[in-house]
Order: sequence, then C-alpha cells, then structure tokens
Amino acid sequence: MITIRKANQSDAQAIFDLRNRAILAKCSAHYTEEQLSLWTQGSVSERFIADVVDTFYVSEIDGQVIGSGKLNAQTGLVDAIFVEPDYSGRGAAKKMLQFLEQLAREQGLLLLTLESTLNAAPFYRACGFVGDEVSTYHSPKGIRLDCVPMEKPL
Repeated sequence: MITIRKANQSDAQAIFDLRNRAILAKCSAHYTEEQLSLWTQGSVSERFIADVVDTFYVSEIDGQVIGSGKLNAQTGLVDAIFVEPDYSGRGAAKKMLQFLEQLAREQGLLLLTLESTLNAAPFYRACGFVGDEVSTYHSPKGIRLDCVPMEKPL
C-alpha cells in the first residue's frame, strides 16, 4: 500500500536519486541525451535540502521512498512529481497528485499550476489539468527544456 508523508532532511538524497532515475527512464524519448545529462548531473545541494524540508512529500511502500511531489502553498505550483521507474503505472503519481490537490484545497487555493514534461502531459490531462501549448522551462540549473504549462481549477 502506498502511503504519503511530509519529507524530511534525511529524504533528500533518496528523492534526488529517484528523480534522476525517473527522468532517465521516462523522458529519453522526448529530450536529447545532452539535456538529460545536464538535467540529472550534480549532487544534493543545501538549497535542495531546504526545499525538500519546506515543500516536499514522499510516497512510500513498506518504508521505501518510491515517489515525490511538492506544492507551493502560496502560488499553487505543483512540481517534482517523480516515481521510481520500477513502481511506474501503479498509481503512485496519481495518489501524490490527489494528495497535493487536497492540501491546496485545505490552504484555500483555487487553482493549481504546473509545467509538465512532454512525456507527462497526457497523465496530467487525464487528471483534469488543461494545457496544450509547448513552452520553455528554465531550470534552476540553467537548462532549457520544452514543457507544457498546465492548470487545474479546484
């Protein structure tokens, strides 16, 4: 059974590693090898750890972190929904998204936004998000990636 809890500092490395595995496994048909390499390089930074502590949640099965997600409770921005490739297709991303939507409602937010990777846009559409235009995401690492800005009224 998948459970979700608030992430803590000790989860940062597991989140970082599963994020990289998910990117390499799921995004390779939509982004170049160079983009994937730049996107997944580096190591856990103090800034990332602080972000994990402030805004991240993790999905677990039997105590093992198998997914992540985060919500900016001020802006309604959903981000960093990643699932271990071995657990893909088992409902972990959908459960995380539903959890974050409920948090947003509890905070009084009326709209969620996100910037979807090209491969994940159909998933978000199936979950009620709207958006078709391709834009450019500028990552904190300075990487430019095609994305699909999407939103969902709550």
